[in-house]
Amino acid sequence: MIISEGSRLSFLGCGTIKTDLTTTTAQRLAEISHALEAVIKEWLPDEAAIEETFMNNNAASALKLGAARGAAMVTPARLGLHVSEYSPNLVKKSVVGTGHAAKDQIGAMIKILLPSSGKMSPDAADALAIAICHAHHAGHRKLMAVIR
Repeated sequence: MIISEGSRLSFLGCGTIKTDLTTTTAQRLAEISHALEAVIKEWLPDEAAIEETFMNNNAASALKLGAARGAAMVTPARLGLHVSEYSPNLVKKSVVGTGHAAKDQIGAMIKILLPSSGKMSPDAADALAIAICHAHHAGHRKLMAVIR
């Protein structure tokens, strides 16, 4: 979670949702949805953003990721939030300046752009990178809507 005011970004919070690996896929998807709903109801964000999937060589992993991504998209949409999607390369380029940045580069830039974010997992850093990308591009979309 970040606040975006013009070009100023402020860190609110971050984390990861972990599911019980011993439960069924349907139960794990429900866990993701319930946890995300709790976060949304606690923080009351204006919008949500998610990273587009990339091609995966393992079909089973790609299907599981797609299902989890579906839960992560439908939950905010069901709660009335607009959900934007960004490619992994655009997220990396928006935060690091290159579309092929490594996870450690993303984490390092998050520390620079959001100094109060503290220590976080690579997944949490990726989520903040998506939020930053969204903040940059949402501002551009709003400006273009005013111009039109």
